[in-house]
Amino acid sequence: MKIRTLILLVVSLAFCSAAVGQEKTDVNDQAAAKRLLGRHKISLQWISWDYFGAATVTNKGGVYRVKGEQKGRGSTDFVKVDGSITKIDSKEFTFEGTIRTQISHINGGKPCERKGEMTFRITGKRKYWRLMEMDNPCDGVTDYVDIYFR
Repeated sequence: MKIRTLILLVVSLAFCSAAVGQEKTDVNDQAAAKRLLGRHKISLQWISWDYFGAATVTNKGGVYRVKGEQKGRGSTDFVKVDGSITKIDSKEFTFEGTIRTQISHINGGKPCERKGEMTFRITGKRKYWRLMEMDNPCDGVTDYVDIYFR
């Protein structure tokens, strides 16, 4: 009876810990993962392409995360990115999290939030990853959220 109870306890603990923590990021390209780690410039074209914000990608226990923001100078405009990177390929990464924007002349100046899975991709010879879900869900505009190579 004691062995059966112990086995049930071990199985239930394993199940609970897997459900609580995110699985490791699926890294399909080590060079791309290395390029992604660290501090990067971030921008949203409505704010500035001259004054960048900062985004940092970390790896803790095999789970890559990105967090960053750009703020408008002398305004309440911003873009904030926060979430986990679920997959890294040579030219793109998949992000599960939140992107919040607030631009004075978009959506009546109110914050807009995107949640869920999104993709950042390198296209052509660009030196940044661009958010592929560009359509602003709160207004009829296109947002260019870019995270630049170091």
